[in-house]
Amino acid sequence: MQGEIVKRLDILSNETLIHALSNSGQLCLGASEETEDVIRPAAHLSGEFVVTFDPLDGSSNIDAGVNVGTIFGVYRRKSDSGADGKTPGELSDVLQPAKNLVAAGYAMYGASTILVLATKATGVNGFTLDTGIGEFIMTHPNMTIPQRGRVYSCNEGNAEYWDEPTRQYVAKCKEASDGRKPYSLRYIGTMVGDVHRTLCYGGIFLYPADKATRCAPPLPGPELFCARDRVAAALARCCWPRASG
Repeated sequence: MQGEIVKRLDILSNETLIHALSNSGQLCLGASEETEDVIRPAAHLSGEFVVTFDPLDGSSNIDAGVNVGTIFGVYRRKSDSGADGKTPGELSDVLQPAKNLVAAGYAMYGASTILVLATKATGVNGFTLDTGIGEFIMTHPNMTIPQRGRVYSCNEGNAEYWDEPTRQYVAKCKEASDGRKPYSLRYIGTMVGDVHRTLCYGGIFLYPADKATRCAPPLPGPELFCARDRVAAALARCCWPRASG
């Protein structure tokens, strides 16, 4: 029964986002982790933007009371929208590199509902839902990552499948050096939770490639479009210009 509830929440979240985006008049194409094909709005509602999203990240943790959230990235379409601006989008509009993101972020659902949005023009800002008025209020303006944190966050259970440089780096994080204490491990397993903590308090978040994933069967198309590391990297670059990604 619990598994069925989680599945229904995934489906409900996905359907809610698809309905809202498809009827906004702004969507060219969408790609969701939960669907096998791209999302196309009705021709008369076609717009200028591509949205990739994970509708409910961390849904398997719901019964444990762990924060869950929605992850999204926004691109501007590359194909010609036509004289009337309603020409349907093409697959190439979705298959864009992360550097073309015009906005990225996440909504985190827990003790409060927080929306974190990154754009090239405004940097990273956080908004908290005021349930009394039904509006998001800016509560975390100009978010920046502290110079050094105390926590590193990764799924160390996959360490056997990492490449050697990654294993050495994580091992180094656990060593005391130059008078500094070693990093402590904190891993929620939900990207929105781990990334939000890192943005607020500093530290390291990594989701390394591993041999097991590379050997796995190919994932459905949209899973490739909705890469979480793209959103995390975009947030990090805006919060801390020296961050890599």
